[in-house]
Amino acid sequence: MTDLHKRSLFKVAALSALAAATLAGCGKKEEPAPAPAAAPASAPAPAKPEPLKVAFAYVGPVGDGGWTFAHDNGRKAVEKEFGDKVVTSFVEKVPESADAERVLRDMVAQGNKLIFGTTFGYMEPMLKVAADNPEVKFEHATGYKTAPNMRTYDSRTYEGAYMAGVIAGKMTKTNTLGVVGSIPIPEVIRNINSFTLGAQSVNPKIKTKVVWVNEWFNPPKETEAATALINGGADVLMQNTDSSAVLQTAEKMGKRAFGWDSDMSAYGPKAHLGSAVINWGPYYIKAVRDVLEGKWTTGQSWWGVKEGAIDFVSVAADVPEDAKKKLDEVKAGLKDGSFVIWKGPILGQDGKEVLKKDEVADDKFLGGINFYVKGVEGKIPGGDKK
Repeated sequence: MTDLHKRSLFKVAALSALAAATLAGCGKKEEPAPAPAAAPASAPAPAKPEPLKVAFAYVGPVGDGGWTFAHDNGRKAVEKEFGDKVVTSFVEKVPESADAERVLRDMVAQGNKLIFGTTFGYMEPMLKVAADNPEVKFEHATGYKTAPNMRTYDSRTYEGAYMAGVIAGKMTKTNTLGVVGSIPIPEVIRNINSFTLGAQSVNPKIKTKVVWVNEWFNPPKETEAATALINGGADVLMQNTDSSAVLQTAEKMGKRAFGWDSDMSAYGPKAHLGSAVINWGPYYIKAVRDVLEGKWTTGQSWWGVKEGAIDFVSVAADVPEDAKKKLDEVKAGLKDGSFVIWKGPILGQDGKEVLKKDEVADDKFLGGINFYVKGVEGKIPGGDKK
């Protein structure tokens, strides 16, 4: 065998070996690549809690400029504070009668879990509806009866009345003041007395006349009462009614008067001496927060200047500086607790002491006032008493 032939055989053998190795490599089973890890399932977004439904029952129209207007400002303060956490609604001009119970039950049926009744006459209807709906919270303004799911709240309007009296005592020329009263319950009698005490603190000669209209909101009757008081010699008027009719009557007849519950200066700018106002916002915000945070409990609240619920605003430019200074002192004293309105000696209309010297009336005393102080003329008509 020649060398050339040998080399050819070696070459063939080498090529055969290479091919066999290649085939053997191609026949090897490859391991599959690991599958990519599955992405973890995303947790569902937590469900947004349903907003708290809050309803308000109003005794007068929202546009009365006074009591109901002030409550509705408080409702708006709740909306501003809590945004989409709440949904509020209201029904206006709800009578203090069987209709109140019907409206309150309808509010429950609509899913409201917090219901405010904003006048004294809703007390008994609210108690009935509250007893039937323990899962709903009820708040009653100016009342005194509570239940496990119904509490009361009020503002110390007598503080505003006293401050108005300080101005009235300085501004009167006849020393005769007039008050248009709504319904002869302790709340209103207390305000008449406090107005008189405030005026007497700067002018001991003051006498106060009262005409009762036996309604919270009746502008024609309020106008008639104001006219009668002016014709009887009163030259400065206050009212414990819900409209601006008394101030407007004073404007027409050239006398002076006050705004009540809300700033009424726009209704009678020439007559207006100042407005004793209620700010319900702080209490309504607290009540709603209590429910949202599960902290609501029954009880009674009575807020005044100290809590930011009562103020006296828009004092007329022609009020003397000494009267303004006295007003500021009273307001500051009520704020920090250094001044007390109902502190003896205080005499009743009959001249007998109702509070002895340095004796301070407690809330039970104030809540049951059914007498006039010395200086208030006339008799208290029969009616509902606390």
